[in-house]
Amino acid sequence: MSVRDIPETLDDSALIGHSLSEPETFAALFDRHADEIHRYAARRLGPELAEDVTAEVFLVAFRGRARYDRSWPDARPWLYGIATRVVSQHRRAERRRTHALSRMSVDRPATFDDRSADRVTAEQLQPRLARALTRLSAAERDLLLLVAWADLTYEDAALALGVPVGTVRSRLHRLRAKVRRALGGNDPFAEEPQHG
Repeated sequence: MSVRDIPETLDDSALIGHSLSEPETFAALFDRHADEIHRYAARRLGPELAEDVTAEVFLVAFRGRARYDRSWPDARPWLYGIATRVVSQHRRAERRRTHALSRMSVDRPATFDDRSADRVTAEQLQPRLARALTRLSAAERDLLLLVAWADLTYEDAALALGVPVGTVRSRLHRLRAKVRRALGGNDPFAEEPQHG
């Protein structure tokens, strides 16, 4: 089966299974998820490292595809788990980026209309949010960003991090309270869906 012959309805698990006998079909998994993993890596480490991290994530995934749990039809939690481990190897770069964001000041434009008010408020919160993130442990930051930035469900975050879903729920509850206190009561994750 060539990459262009792979039906789009084929789930990630079946695709990975095919790649065991036909390695070139793994490229379809890359095509499906690379942009999303790249965006996550860029948000965590900056655009200068995102391409390298994305390539490393898919290299690790390719090498470990025989160990993939085929009961998971969606490979996103597995890929985000790998991405989180790869990002952890770049912690210094992430800390530098987060510290730099926390020191940024946002200049409010002289005039703006009501539609841009939400965007301006979010931009003004960014340095404070970055400072709050620097105060979290690496494990806390990983969990929070997998749910907030990667938009994983609680179950998917649990799979990505290899912890029970109850642990994800309790940690996120504590983390959201921490971040809310650091932002003076503002909750940047207020619209986060309560999955599971």
